[in-house]
Amino acid sequence: MLWFKKKELSSDEMAVAQRCRQLAEELYRSGSHHCAEAVLESVRKHFTPELPETVVQSVSGFGGGSGSGCLCGAVSGGTVGLGLALKDDKKAITHLTRELHTWFKEKYGATCCKSIRQSHKGACPLLTGEVAGKVAELLEQR
Repeated sequence: MLWFKKKELSSDEMAVAQRCRQLAEELYRSGSHHCAEAVLESVRKHFTPELPETVVQSVSGFGGGSGSGCLCGAVSGGTVGLGLALKDDKKAITHLTRELHTWFKEKYGATCCKSIRQSHKGACPLLTGEVAGKVAELLEQR
């Protein structure tokens, strides 16, 4: 049972999610950011702009599945973004993180970077944008 009621997203909220998707994908494709950095920068810019841009450096080690190919960096960056946006609401952070992981696993079949890169070759720019958009949707629905 949900402990908060999900709401339908308005066109403005959908627009924020779309802008998050586009920015994250553009940052990844430009080569200036890897997956985790691109997702976190997109969430930071749209939901916590008061935080310095340097906070994005905190996820630099998450790219490529934390360098080992394990958990997808985009999902890691999204998880950090949820934590920064929701601050001290651990219950919401935990719930939405679980929802993000479940959505991602249903969509891509795994959360393991190595597995995704093998089964969805070339998908990283797109999935980076999709994760940023999903995080935005989750935050807007709250």
